[in-house]
Amino acid sequence: MKLPLFASCLSGALLTGGIAFAHHGWGSYDATRLMTITGNVERADWQNPHVLVVVPYQGKSWEAVLAPPFRMNARGLEPDLIKPGTQVRLEGYPSTRTATEMRAERISVSGKTYELR
Repeated sequence: MKLPLFASCLSGALLTGGIAFAHHGWGSYDATRLMTITGNVERADWQNPHVLVVVPYQGKSWEAVLAPPFRMNARGLEPDLIKPGTQVRLEGYPSTRTATEMRAERISVSGKTYELR
């Protein structure tokens, strides 16, 4: 009887740990270097824990980490507004760990700017 309980607890701990690991903190972004990227969305992943968009910049595909989906919706930004091919302007901070990743603070789409934090 104790073994199944232990196995259940261990499984729960591993699952929770994996989720926590997948959701990173913001300490790995250089908040002293504000950067701006303008380009057409190559890919958009509307999923938890954060919405991601990929935009070309200086010959490379940059991944921009946006706000969680519920916050994007609350700000009036819906998935169909940032589908592939849509031109966006992203302002945010580059990653200190990944050369082509940024944390977006705001996104401009169709002449409207959305604050993400």
